[in-house]
Amino acid sequence: MKKVLGVAAMAVLGVVALASCKKDYECKVAGVTVSECAGCDSDDKSAFETACGLVGGTVSTK
Repeated sequence: MKKVLGVAAMAVLGVVALASCKKDYECKVAGVTVSECAGCDSDDKSAFETACGLVGGTVSTK
């Protein structure tokens, strides 16, 4: 039982660690990169996606 709890705890920590990673994103309009968001966390990405959508672009990871 202790091993199961240990593995479960490590899995939860792994998910949390990966979810808080900072990544690089780019906004493309008609295949041309018009803006970049380097080192974005989830809050930054959300705002970046909104702004990119307003100009008719799509967000992708770099």
